[in-house]
Amino acid sequence: MTDNTTQRRLRSGTVALGGVGLLAAALTACSSDVDKRCIDRGSYNAGKGYKVVSDKYCKSSSTKSSVNGGWYYGGSKKGARVGGGSFTKSSGGGVTRGGFGSGGKGGSSGG
Repeated sequence: MTDNTTQRRLRSGTVALGGVGLLAAALTACSSDVDKRCIDRGSYNAGKGYKVVSDKYCKSSSTKSSVNGGWYYGGSKKGARVGGGSFTKSSGGGVTRGGFGSGGKGGSSGG
């Protein structure tokens, strides 16, 4: 009778772990839908946001230019500017701090 109990526990554990894997894959797929735009980091305007520039300014660091390009995720675009997003890729569009089990303490630990 002990063998059946052990087998049942192993099966339920396998199902739970498989479900967690599927959930992680689904969340990863959804987070890739966030808009990504190349912006000029030095063009911020409090009322308008950042100026959207060509992707070439974010893809190559060797481009000699007065544009300080950076990838900007999410937010809303109004004309040639974007605001309300983040420089960190996350599904919520805001800055992500911590992680699983961080407890809202900034995600750092030490002794």
